[in-house]
Amino acid sequence: MGEDSDEGLIFGLGPKLEKYLIAQAVWAFVPSSFSLLNPVDSSVIISVPIFTKSQAQPNIVTAHPHSFKNHVPHSPQRYRDHKSATFKPVVISLRRVPLPPTPTKTMEEKPPHHHHHHHHDHDYDHQHSPLKSPSSPTSTTTAAAATCCNCGAPTSYAPPPAWSDTSPPPNYRPIRAPAINLPPSSHTQQAIILAPVPHSQKVPLVSPPYHFQTPAKRIQSPEDINHFQNSDSGKNFLGFVVALSESIRSHKLSDPCHQSETINSIVSILETLIQWIDEIPPAQQTARYGNLSYRTWHSRLTETSDSLMLQFLPADLQSATIEIVPYFTDSFGNASRIDYGTGHETNFAAWLYCLARLGVIKEEDYQAVVARVFMKYLELMRKLQLVYCLEPAGSHGVWGLDDYHFLPFIFGSSQLIDHRYMKPKSIHNDDILENFNKEYLYIACIAFVKKVKKGLFAEHSPLLDDISGVPTWNKVNSGLLKMYKVEVLEKVPIMQHFLFGWLIK
Repeated sequence: MGEDSDEGLIFGLGPKLEKYLIAQAVWAFVPSSFSLLNPVDSSVIISVPIFTKSQAQPNIVTAHPHSFKNHVPHSPQRYRDHKSATFKPVVISLRRVPLPPTPTKTMEEKPPHHHHHHHHDHDYDHQHSPLKSPSSPTSTTTAAAATCCNCGAPTSYAPPPAWSDTSPPPNYRPIRAPAINLPPSSHTQQAIILAPVPHSQKVPLVSPPYHFQTPAKRIQSPEDINHFQNSDSGKNFLGFVVALSESIRSHKLSDPCHQSETINSIVSILETLIQWIDEIPPAQQTARYGNLSYRTWHSRLTETSDSLMLQFLPADLQSATIEIVPYFTDSFGNASRIDYGTGHETNFAAWLYCLARLGVIKEEDYQAVVARVFMKYLELMRKLQLVYCLEPAGSHGVWGLDDYHFLPFIFGSSQLIDHRYMKPKSIHNDDILENFNKEYLYIACIAFVKKVKKGLFAEHSPLLDDISGVPTWNKVNSGLLKMYKVEVLEKVPIMQHFLFGWLIK
């Protein structure tokens, strides 16, 4: 009988229609019962018991999920072999197994299969399982276990691998995605550990005749970095940062301190810059970073910076504006890129260092420089970052202390040295963050990070979380000073924008 005969194979409905009905029944039944597809190889075997007059054994009808709508069986000849049989209603049962692996024997060495009265679907084997090459070794263990699932006789295929309902765990990805950089390399970590703890240095004062000049970028390679770090200017600048850190040790921000007229003038200038932000609202735009109104703010800063410096410079030092103004204007971010990072923060420290070299800022002012000036600078920068959406410049992603700042963590950890009950692990206490963020810079920085970043603290700030496990604030402070030297002052991508003139050579 031809394949397109009108005589029904099972229910007398015609071969094509019955194949379609079986496929639709299976397709409708499977999703409500269990997942059909094997995620490893997307294979399945459909066992359709077909009872005939001459044999009461089920025939195996094989199918692939992608072939359901075309046809269920891969061997129409089998139906023609049973055209004279009387069929009873079909009971469809499903079991999922992966495709059989490559055979353990070559075609030439295939072990003899026993002859038994039910039919094995070799069509499935030929269509879905490629044979091994003759050079493939034969495993005795696999061969011993390669038996027929119906009668136990040897077969030419190994048993399928064990099925697992559990999928492998997903790859870990931090909540703050994408992380720009990988975790610090072992080389960098070793450099920080082995680096000596920086010590404070007295700032050498300049005396007439003055040779002020427009500062310029000089660093282009690691050799230039080493030259600067080994120079007196490099050591004195880092020593100035350490001296600022020591000046605030064990002091709260609200503690009384010596405030000169110069300090008050600088704080007033920073308050003026904060007021400009309110006068220049952000532009309406869809970009995530870089509001164009920041350029308007920065343009006003550049235009008025000379007059701002003259508010506190004595008459004999007013010619210094040619050298100190570039440090000042580059302390608040880059107008073309609309970004801000630790390099700009370092420029602000360099501006303060220049004022110290000029004698405008004296050693007795250092505590006020941190508690009044730097706090006002941090307030200004936080507002600029939030209002104008400044992009982090050179951020280490989740593996950085903060997207923008480093020095507040140094000064803040110094404040907490020898604190009676507040330890590094106290940053995980929300009550401490709420009650002490106005008094301690480190606590204020942690509170800000938790405010702007979502998710688990250990995931979006793993480095800060690791630091919380350090036993004392003294170790935290010394470690951060070494880290600042290695991660900021010795990095070409950051220091290539640093300026050098007569005050910082």
